[in-house]
Amino acid sequence: MKTALTIAGSDSSGGAGIQADIKTMTANGVYAMSAITALTAQNTTGVTGIMEVTPDFLKEQLDCIFTDIRPDAVKTGMVSSSALIKVIAERLRFYGAENIVVDPVMVATSGARLISEDAIETLKKELLPLATVITPNIPEAEVLSGRRVNSKEDMERVALEIYEKYGCSVLCKGGHSINDANDLLYDGQALIWFKGKRIDNPNTHGTGCTLSSAIASGLAKGYDLPTAVKGAKNYISGALAAMLDLGKGSGPMNHAFAIDGNFAD
Repeated sequence: MKTALTIAGSDSSGGAGIQADIKTMTANGVYAMSAITALTAQNTTGVTGIMEVTPDFLKEQLDCIFTDIRPDAVKTGMVSSSALIKVIAERLRFYGAENIVVDPVMVATSGARLISEDAIETLKKELLPLATVITPNIPEAEVLSGRRVNSKEDMERVALEIYEKYGCSVLCKGGHSINDANDLLYDGQALIWFKGKRIDNPNTHGTGCTLSSAIASGLAKGYDLPTAVKGAKNYISGALAAMLDLGKGSGPMNHAFAIDGNFAD
């Protein structure tokens, strides 16, 4: 069985962070492991508290994982401090990690800021150059490129610039009022659009975590990047279309995993 590691924060409400990552990886047929960067007190409406682990403890988690069950892919999510980002980058280099998906989490869906300014600079310098692909949304792509994004053409320009600046493929997610949930992948060879239809579902907490984890799952199973992105896009669209409504307690939990997330299997 292929394996995948998520390095991210814990979401006490279970909809994002490592909880979403583990559920997604499991649903997509890979063995999921986690290294926790922080505990958060949050729910679908906001984040009220963040308690980081120490750099030494994060290093210990990563060492335990890589020296026992080596991951076939790694996904990083919320990492809010420079010290933690440096530890992640150093350990990934040390172990020669492959298939690294970086979700450059900067702001929660609710609007809460999740990363410091100096950590953003460390992320750019230390972690992005190690990535196989990064998955910024529009606001994050603007931070990484230093350019405003207001159109499809802007997305294409920014994707090219991010690739040139950081040396990694980029999946620019268009779900922030730019287009109808269309995402753009640039892998250094071609600009590839993945069309999506906006689904009227209020339960979108954790969609970014889910997408990046599904991509990591595909890479772990040996798919090339465009195929992994296509499978992940189909998976999350199906999950949203299933209309799981936890707020009212209706519908069995496995509705969230009744999607064909196993790509070409």
